[in-house]
Amino acid sequence: MDYLNYILIGLLILFLLQRLLPTKGVRQITTADLRKELNDKNKQYIDVRTPGEFKGRNIKGFKNIPLHQLASKASELSIDKEVVVICQSGMRSNKATKVLRKQGFNQVTNVKGGMSAWV
Repeated sequence: MDYLNYILIGLLILFLLQRLLPTKGVRQITTADLRKELNDKNKQYIDVRTPGEFKGRNIKGFKNIPLHQLASKASELSIDKEVVVICQSGMRSNKATKVLRKQGFNQVTNVKGGMSAWV
């Protein structure tokens, strides 16, 4: 019975790590890095927060596609251009990078710290 508990705890830890760790093949940048890249017309800038959050505060040049709509609206994005994703803290954007990678996007960037780190 003890072994079963250890296995369950191990699986739970593995699951949590998988959810929190950055997606393989996704570039991680800071908001300072974002400032330097923001005017690059060869990139697509996506904010995955809710429309209310986006309306309250956003970065010029970012398009609002809420996380829960991203999979169905990914076809609106160019698969040939890099996609830079931001949210409030970096958690939803990390999930968004996984969605985009599964959709076949190879050039995906997550903004660490999200809007909370944007000063």
